[in-house]
Amino acid sequence: MNKRLLIILMLVSVTLLLSGCTEYNQPIYEDSNGFWNEFIVWPLVSFITLFKELLGTYGLGIVMVTIIIRLAILPLMIKQTKSAKKMQDVQPELAKLKQKYSSKDAATQQKYQQEMMSLFKDKGVNPAAGCLPVVIQMPILIGFYHAISRMNSTPEINLGSFLWFPLAEPSIILAVLAGIMQFLVLRTGPAMDNPQMKIMMYFMPVMIIGFGIFLPSALTLYWVIGNIISLIQNMVIYKPWEKHTVQNTVQPAKTGGAKK
Repeated sequence: MNKRLLIILMLVSVTLLLSGCTEYNQPIYEDSNGFWNEFIVWPLVSFITLFKELLGTYGLGIVMVTIIIRLAILPLMIKQTKSAKKMQDVQPELAKLKQKYSSKDAATQQKYQQEMMSLFKDKGVNPAAGCLPVVIQMPILIGFYHAISRMNSTPEINLGSFLWFPLAEPSIILAVLAGIMQFLVLRTGPAMDNPQMKIMMYFMPVMIIGFGIFLPSALTLYWVIGNIISLIQNMVIYKPWEKHTVQNTVQPAKTGGAKK
């Protein structure tokens, strides 16, 4: 619990720190000063502009930059997947520990925490590892927001549209699509087998839709493309259809045994 609290505080701190940049609605140029401008915002603007010149629109530029970023952090995502699988494998043993230390008094719960951490250590499970990609993506996501906002505030730049969505304006349709894609990503990933993570399956899509309704469509497009890549990754690594087949095969056997 302390580790989870530490991670939450770290994420909040990073968010507040980066969101505190006061130039988010100011024009952005190559000679804009400051660490945030020089190493986060302007490089993102430059990459988007480069692919816009190659592909013809800022929308396609954002799609390409999103794909490159997601491929760059793919090793972290694979590491997160392996960590989630290890966590999934120890669930039966965790259930036994919970049953063994079902009493809610402080001494029993302390013993439960100790044995749980010992189990994690023995099995090579790091509960915090799954949050690393989130920590990495947070400054990128906020950097995208700043880059898009400042590109929209720069007179020389016209973001234009992607399909029929004006990139500088919010889109309810894109926001809902981003939420649906996030649900599918969670539904085909480790959350579907981890009761502790199932609440994320419903909370995260709603949160993304809520943000997407107010943020520029260019940022929502980043979410949609990123989630499509994550969905493909889950399909390759987790093969959720195989688990569904196994569950359908095992369930009748359990039912038949109960009847006997």
